[in-house]
Amino acid sequence: MKKIFLLLLCCSAFIVNAQQRYELNSGWVCTNIKDVQAANGSEISKPGFSLNSWMPATIPGTVLTTLLNNKKVPDPFYGMNNEKIPDVYKTGNDYYTYWFVKDFEERATGNEQVWLQFRGINYKAEIYLNGKKVNPKTQVGMHLRAQYNITKLLSTNGKNRLAVIVYPPDFPGNPNGGQGGDGTIAKGLTTQYTAGWDWIQPTRDRNTGIWDKVTIEKTKSINIQNPQVITLVPGKRLPEGKQNPATVKVSVEVENPTGQAVSGTLQYQIAGKLIKQSATIAANKTTTVKLPDLQLENPKLWWPSGYGAQNLYDVKIEFVAANQVLDQEQLKVGVRQIDNIWNEHTKSMGAFVNGQKIFIKGGNWIISDAMLRFSDARYDAEIRYHKDMNLNLIRIWGGAILERPEFYNACDKYGLLVFQDFWFSGDCNGRWVDPMKKEDQWTRRNYPDDHNLTLTAIEDQIKMIRNHASLAFWCGGNEITPPEDILEPLKNDILPRLDGTRKLFDFSNSDEMSFNSIGGNGDGPYGIQDIKTFWGTKTFPYNSEVGSVGVGDYASLLRFIPKENLVAPQYKAKPDSVWDYHKYISYEQYLNPYGKPKSAEDFAMKAQLANYDQYRALMEGFSNKMWDWYTGSIIWKTQNPWTAMRGQMYDYYLDPNACLYGLRKGSEPLHVMMNPLDSMVTIVNNGFTTKNNLMVQAKAYDMDGKDYFYSQAFNSVGPSSVRRLFPMNEFLTKLDKKEGVFISLRILDQKQNILSENLYWLAGKDGEYSGLKNIKKTQLKVAAVDQKNGKVAVTLSNAAGNPVAFFNRVALINGNTGERVLPAFYDDNYISILPGESKTVTVEYTGKQSNLAVEVYGWNVDKQKVTIQ
Repeated sequence: MKKIFLLLLCCSAFIVNAQQRYELNSGWVCTNIKDVQAANGSEISKPGFSLNSWMPATIPGTVLTTLLNNKKVPDPFYGMNNEKIPDVYKTGNDYYTYWFVKDFEERATGNEQVWLQFRGINYKAEIYLNGKKVNPKTQVGMHLRAQYNITKLLSTNGKNRLAVIVYPPDFPGNPNGGQGGDGTIAKGLTTQYTAGWDWIQPTRDRNTGIWDKVTIEKTKSINIQNPQVITLVPGKRLPEGKQNPATVKVSVEVENPTGQAVSGTLQYQIAGKLIKQSATIAANKTTTVKLPDLQLENPKLWWPSGYGAQNLYDVKIEFVAANQVLDQEQLKVGVRQIDNIWNEHTKSMGAFVNGQKIFIKGGNWIISDAMLRFSDARYDAEIRYHKDMNLNLIRIWGGAILERPEFYNACDKYGLLVFQDFWFSGDCNGRWVDPMKKEDQWTRRNYPDDHNLTLTAIEDQIKMIRNHASLAFWCGGNEITPPEDILEPLKNDILPRLDGTRKLFDFSNSDEMSFNSIGGNGDGPYGIQDIKTFWGTKTFPYNSEVGSVGVGDYASLLRFIPKENLVAPQYKAKPDSVWDYHKYISYEQYLNPYGKPKSAEDFAMKAQLANYDQYRALMEGFSNKMWDWYTGSIIWKTQNPWTAMRGQMYDYYLDPNACLYGLRKGSEPLHVMMNPLDSMVTIVNNGFTTKNNLMVQAKAYDMDGKDYFYSQAFNSVGPSSVRRLFPMNEFLTKLDKKEGVFISLRILDQKQNILSENLYWLAGKDGEYSGLKNIKKTQLKVAAVDQKNGKVAVTLSNAAGNPVAFFNRVALINGNTGERVLPAFYDDNYISILPGESKTVTVEYTGKQSNLAVEVYGWNVDKQKVTIQ
């Protein structure tokens, strides 16, 4: 036993010493370049240089984030505060050029190598360590990792000082109100949105700073880098049952920074299997080593959300020599195969995962936070919200970034396929004539200026994220291709060489993705629409951008609009200045039929009705023509990285609005719905198997709560298909409810469990919701029970004889302050309770919370606060 214990102890110590990686994410200080004019990097990076007057810096973070955290600027997300912050275009670049310094302890002994890694600096940097220059050439470009071997620069006593000077983009651009301002922000390899867009005001420092992680990695004489894991899953699979084998292919870049060749074994472990390959790495060389293929028996497959489990395997890669692990890397891999097959009927691309066709229900994503304040927890919450919307894809828009590995970790976990654009947009890169742009289309067409840098960055970023199961498609750019001398090597060299498994769409609305037979731009429209449009007007067969509205509820508005500006917009009148600044777009014409909003609170409540109806109808309309008109659609957009008032299912503070739940309803994997054009009751099955013995039930309720039974019948629906059942127009005509009516649709199984339900509220013949205006108040009984482990069950009950308790918002709050707990995840919300029925909503929250309570209010239900039992 003693020998075994000693062996385990040795192995444990051996593994720990084999590789160490940690972040330099605290203890940084900074100051503006103007405050240290007499000093240079060599002086500043010496331990004796005084930093007494320097302020704490937020790393990772931008200069603006540091200034905000030190109370040097007001919160640019609130009111008109952004106007109070100097813009780099007017101040000149020195105003946002900063020195950042970090003291840390590290030393190297024996064959140890120490690596300094930057995952992102915007835009230029010079790096010094202990009085010596680290980077021989200026580090340039936001979308690029950098790694430096600092072994010989470390101090002998282990106490080190790192100093980095960071410069803003050379061309920050004039934020003149155009998409990307005057467009010149795109001359560099940086985020285009920071000069302003139609959903955000300019980011004043253009995101200057050490914006992503800074890491120290310690290895032996070998450094494993950029592993590539490819999985091949042939045939048509189902999520359940025994699986035929899958093939796993692994290759790894191995660097030897020493003056002598190193021989050993490169190996990896997965699912209890150990695969080995002998290798000799020449001195001062990096070699790509390919390991033998593995036939993985009965693999646990990874599936998109709504189709199966998101199984992930742990993979550990090691280089072993002389019974010593010289370096190791660990990652998680999903076994799956993604293919694209052209649908000749729809004339658009079809997505297939593990041989099964997937109807794409997606959302466009900008970036998690406009000031790049990323966190694992925020990423996890945002991607979970997308899963809760019953979406299966997120498209990363090209004017921002290639998303971070932590974003992809969350997408792997929750099953969201990712459609990743590169850094080009039609607005900045010259697709259209634009009087707001400084330079002509021919000049803008060649942005960014440094094409070699762009190609280098593309290679690097592909390597960074290519192992994620969720990464499904590459895209050259938003509404435009990259310049030809970037696109051609990307298509014909870089992606075949570094990936070879994913489709590249030349640009986001290209004919190879979605054939444009109707003219126009190939995507959109972007404003609120009559819900009948989604059902009756054929649009682009794989629409990459469609949608727009999304004002939050009153609690959301209070977070960023001063009380004096909480003025309800009026139809055809210019909105309040703060609303306008935060990019409000009009949709009062869809609210006025519910009664002209009397206040901002009234407006916000009625906006939720329009939000819910709009996004439910959008996805229902596309689903109704699944595989006939469409192979998918991607909503513009599902989230905001700033406190904007359009295109969001939840606000910047992670508070969902009714868009999320309307979309969740319309996107259900098994869904019952009614066509507003002809009242045809229809069921949609997104699954891979036939659903039999489905009882489809239809009823109507008037404003007093009286029900009018119409029909119920058993039926079935095939896999990945739409089944039209029966129209209700004759019934509704005879019912003749001039003030409007509720329509309740349900799918029940043989045990009368509800598999899908849907409640529509219909206007009267004049288009007015006079019944809803005059509906009687309803007493709703609410009970909340703590289910432990971060869950609360909220049961809402409506007594028989009451009217429908319509459109109730459930909110988890702090019982003392009344503030909402954010984020919180509701399995349904904005729900209506029929007379004599009850519903239970499960709420989940993260972290430790105290003094919790539940708040409920509805259209005809007074607000009440309920203690959790």
